[in-house]
Amino acid sequence: MRLLSLSALLLAHVGDTLANLTLDDVEAQISSYLDHNGTHVARPAPQFGCIIACGFLAFTRPGRLSYPDSPIYKFEESRYWSQQQAHTCPACRFTPESAVDVSLAVLTSRVTHCKFAVKSGGHAAFAGASNIEGGLTIDLRNLNEITVSADRKQTSVGAGNVWYDVYTKLQPMGLTVVGGRVSAIGVGGLTLGGGISFFSNRRGWACDNVNSFEVVFADGSIRKVSYKSPQSDLYWALRGGGNNFGIVTRFDVATYPQGDLWAGAQIFLLTEETSTAITNAFYHLAINSPKDPYAQVIIAYAYAQSQGAYIIASDLQYGRPTPNPSILKNFTSIPGHVTNTLRVTDLAGLTLEFNNTNPSGFRKTYWTLTVGNDATLMSELVAIYKDEVEKIKDAPGILPSIIFQPISTDMTKHFSKNGGNPLGLDGQGPLNLINVDVSWLNVADDKRILAGAQNMVNRFSSAAKARGLDHPFLYQNYASAQQDVFGSYGKANLAKLKAIQAKYDPTKVWQKLQPGYFKLR
Repeated sequence: MRLLSLSALLLAHVGDTLANLTLDDVEAQISSYLDHNGTHVARPAPQFGCIIACGFLAFTRPGRLSYPDSPIYKFEESRYWSQQQAHTCPACRFTPESAVDVSLAVLTSRVTHCKFAVKSGGHAAFAGASNIEGGLTIDLRNLNEITVSADRKQTSVGAGNVWYDVYTKLQPMGLTVVGGRVSAIGVGGLTLGGGISFFSNRRGWACDNVNSFEVVFADGSIRKVSYKSPQSDLYWALRGGGNNFGIVTRFDVATYPQGDLWAGAQIFLLTEETSTAITNAFYHLAINSPKDPYAQVIIAYAYAQSQGAYIIASDLQYGRPTPNPSILKNFTSIPGHVTNTLRVTDLAGLTLEFNNTNPSGFRKTYWTLTVGNDATLMSELVAIYKDEVEKIKDAPGILPSIIFQPISTDMTKHFSKNGGNPLGLDGQGPLNLINVDVSWLNVADDKRILAGAQNMVNRFSSAAKARGLDHPFLYQNYASAQQDVFGSYGKANLAKLKAIQAKYDPTKVWQKLQPGYFKLR
């Protein structure tokens, strides 16, 4: 449906609506909005254009739109990972069942000037990432197609899926795709931000394994974008460029044989001896990774408030069902663990374990940094982390952690396939990707915890620069709203992304009407 014809239809609908709309009707909608979750809170009233947009979508797509006073709306709001997102209240929520529905929502927003957000899994930390105050939230959860091709080399995955559903579908066939490591994370956000996988040493990141994207453009058209399509430049941009170019409704992803794997976690109390052993093991694995690309690790330092103690979680993954592989012996030989879940398991089960360590319902902040691979620097960062946590560890329900992952040369050598991606890491490594992850309970603690997390990252950066080990890259899926993700990709890649954005969205729909998440400013 073209924008002009939609405008005519919408104007007719608006005329009918306004002819029958009373002040009481508007007040009822606003009151309903303010009483979300049963609590009358001081919120700005929804935009009038969004009231019209919501009414039009409810009229044209009955049963797919919900308002704040409905159980469906409250259920959909509860499915966000962070409190900041769950407590953001749109004027209405629209749940499309096809790319055509998404197109209609985009065109409706353009005609009414209603700002909108798009939700895949809703796992971002900060408010406004995939929900919008007073606007239209497009929840893709019913775009849940998972279809394997006849030759079993490609799977078409709807953008509303979470990774647990994808893996559960593929496991009985002995297949997998390169995707997320936490069961409840959405396919859309992870892939468009890069997407580190348990299999990234062998296959690259999720964005590098998309054969084609089904995209709703700003003009409402729906196109299939691939390396060989007329929009090959857009294909490059979508592989790490986030939500700046269109709404991806389906990912056609490369599919590989995969059975069980050996994985799990060893938990240690943090001592100087254990921390030194962990950092040395991490350093050597990042260097030796090419000798056996089936191995990957995630190292997390955390403060356990209930025990008043710091712990280290050594999460190990080996892509074959081979217990205690030699490539990981520097980790498995460390004595003194208090918990050990290492076992042969399936992929879906492993993502559930990771999800249990990432519970929803808390206030959240994420920050990221990339530095050179160096054991001494890593130990210095741990000391900074502990120093900053001491200042905030009394906050109710707080769980502050710092997470280290290697970006190996095995990973980045895949970044150049099919024309490359915009991340700016081709062939680089080994590097140490850092994620500062803090959860807490109360809004009253926001200011000091956010300041503490930012100060931690600033001190990390200074320490890395002092040793000549700083690196510009910021991983979008771990970044704070205050961080300049796209600037970290390098000047040339940023300029190219902006040129592609201007080419496919000259009126800046994705910048102005979809203001959330990371934008090309």
